[in-house]
Amino acid sequence: MTSFMLSGTNASKISSQLTALRHQMGTPAVGMVLTLVVVCDESEQYDAVRAATEAAREHPSRILVVISRDPKESNRLDAELRFGESTPGEVILLRLYGELTKHADSVVSPLLLTDTPVVAWWPGECPEIPAKDPIGVLAQRRIVDARAATDSVAAIAGRARGYVPGDTDLAWTRLTTWRSLLAAAFDQPVGKVKKGTVEAVTGHASALLLAAWLGERLDTPVKVAESAGPGLTAVKLSTAEGDIVITRGDGRMAMLSRPGQPDRRVALTRRPKSELLAEELRRLDPDEIYEAAIRRLARTHKS
Repeated sequence: MTSFMLSGTNASKISSQLTALRHQMGTPAVGMVLTLVVVCDESEQYDAVRAATEAAREHPSRILVVISRDPKESNRLDAELRFGESTPGEVILLRLYGELTKHADSVVSPLLLTDTPVVAWWPGECPEIPAKDPIGVLAQRRIVDARAATDSVAAIAGRARGYVPGDTDLAWTRLTTWRSLLAAAFDQPVGKVKKGTVEAVTGHASALLLAAWLGERLDTPVKVAESAGPGLTAVKLSTAEGDIVITRGDGRMAMLSRPGQPDRRVALTRRPKSELLAEELRRLDPDEIYEAAIRRLARTHKS
């Protein structure tokens, strides 16, 4: 991997250096399908860059990592440009000082790839309304993670208040395999579901979303109960014919039980952040099912 440092620079100089490096390495920008803007602090940047880079193997991207440093220092922009076989696309770390920390959009805008979608990702704390954030305004898709919030339950319950089409949450993405397995459980008619329970460790944001999704789809009350974990451990749905139950006690394998059917073991592994991010980058249109789930959650959640 080639790394090039620019200290006390600006967007114009970064663009010129990118062009020079592309010609030098023979890596044209036309192969990139989107710009991913990662907004994080210094303590988060290593893991965020690693996840974004791994996700970019499936979606070659220009990755702009916006890191706000000391706002009391004089205005300065430092940039680190990374290229190489281990880096699909381009990775540009932007460290902002002084007043620039309040105007990250002015630094990012000139560096966006033309005629390609823009995705913004906050791996840590995020704006209350991402779509109104200066970086969020630039993006068609905005990804946050309730797990990173100080109070993840309150964070996920409040998502509906500022929801704009294009918003999503990795707490929702973590449920994809659970939702697929639950949908498969209804391949055979089982009758109307009368009630349901989702079990998870205390304060598990995804459990709230799963309960809201089930309640919306099945038109029945679904509550959240505490378990010893790890993470999300069980879903129980009661029907006239018997219970549909999915249990996962080790975070890897699940057992699916249905009325009149033999029990079935299914792989249900907890996925790394890079896989979650790659999944979200596959779809850039609004997620109406997520919207319906958080709006139901907003109606039913009691603070």
